[in-house]
Amino acid sequence: MSRPSICYGMRHVALFVRDMAACERFYVNLIGMEVEWRPDERNVYLTSGGDNLALHQADTEHVRDEAAQRLDHIGFMMRDAEDVDAWYEWLRANGVRMRTEPRTHRDGARSFYCYDPDGTHVQIIHHPPVSEWERLGGIG
Repeated sequence: MSRPSICYGMRHVALFVRDMAACERFYVNLIGMEVEWRPDERNVYLTSGGDNLALHQADTEHVRDEAAQRLDHIGFMMRDAEDVDAWYEWLRANGVRMRTEPRTHRDGARSFYCYDPDGTHVQIIHHPPVSEWERLGGIG
């Protein structure tokens, strides 16, 4: 039996967050996602059309074990390299704490990192192979 196709790729990420309201505002008001579904006050599912980000309320009574966190970052793909710089200016102008400035990588990608209100590293990135794949409509 051969391995099945990877289909559409990774389109869903779920995060435990300590400040649900601040994180929802960041991803909706600044990043531009929309609320897809709110099953209760401790969970919200956001979308930008082709993906899904779930925010789940973390238990704030316990000390956070940063060493146990295995997530390095989440990334939002941009169509063009110039979009990365525009996003950097937009987020910085809105008081988002930056981790890096935009830079072009050896593989031609361009990106920067910032922090969401809960401290998750968020990458804004243009990656040429992904952009080309999307431009072709996902045709392998």
